[in-house]
Amino acid sequence: MINLFSNRISIVGAGGWGTALANLLSNNGIDVLIWAYEPEVVQEINSSHTNHTYLSGINLSKKIQATSLLNEIFEFSKIILSSVPTQYIRSVYSISQPVLETAYIINVAKGIEQNTYYRCSQIFADLGVAQERYAILTGPSHAEEVARSIPTTVVVSSQNLELAVFVQHTFSNENFRIYTSTDTIGCEFGGSLKNIIAIASGIIDGLKFGDNTKAALITRGLAEMNRLAVAFGANPQTMSGLAGLGDLFVTCNSRHSRNRLVGELIGQGKKLDEITKSMKMIAEGIASTKSVYELSRKINVEMPIIEKVYEILFENLDPRIVIKQLMTRSSKNEWW
Repeated sequence: MINLFSNRISIVGAGGWGTALANLLSNNGIDVLIWAYEPEVVQEINSSHTNHTYLSGINLSKKIQATSLLNEIFEFSKIILSSVPTQYIRSVYSISQPVLETAYIINVAKGIEQNTYYRCSQIFADLGVAQERYAILTGPSHAEEVARSIPTTVVVSSQNLELAVFVQHTFSNENFRIYTSTDTIGCEFGGSLKNIIAIASGIIDGLKFGDNTKAALITRGLAEMNRLAVAFGANPQTMSGLAGLGDLFVTCNSRHSRNRLVGELIGQGKKLDEITKSMKMIAEGIASTKSVYELSRKINVEMPIIEKVYEILFENLDPRIVIKQLMTRSSKNEWW
């Protein structure tokens, strides 16, 4: 086990997932300090032991402490669980770059950065975090269910197996089971790409199409996820596991999924701008759609579903027309 680790973990980001994991860790006997951007969220966690803004209806452990000062987070522990949405990682941590060079990062965000097309591990590498100090915790895990101790299984991936095993042992309990992996590329692509397919799944729900359509989307969406991930060196087996198929299934079908909800509202005729303005939490699939669409074209990987999600979101194409275009593409062998 890694000797540097104490019984403390700092959490950056008090959204639903960061808060749920803070509660899980505290109940596992870990001392937790969580950073929130909003002072009112800090006050509520410290005084009322709740976070109604991002995790309504959950009573938090009274041992959890919150702060709005990042320097307190880094002083508290060298182990940082990062729950900052992908598009904000660079801005949140950039002033703390020297500290990050000695920190261990356990990332739980899922997305592809715009303009750079970087996965989260690459963003943190830019900020000085060596790969042996980085892990990603991912898989089918809605915060609302983990906070209620509903049985959940996820995967932690790191190039440093010792770090992965530490996360496995520290976070696991009778309701939260963790497997280990060394395929960080595959795990990061799985978590990022499934959000885009989930938007498409929501569009299907909004249009009131059926189970046949949803099954086709999930299956062919998984093929696209695998195609891109493998192009960057991922193990194709990863897409059949928790980080791929598992996360894809739950995000495409769950009422908790923000990405699926975005798609459902679009399928009902609402515009993207009005949807995003009404949401408290970020649906990472929106930004990732743009990043992945551009990336796939750059490296010449064919991703017809993701291309059509991009056209619906950013070019205002009618979803019914887009689905007809997908259904009437030139015929192919299933495995191409």
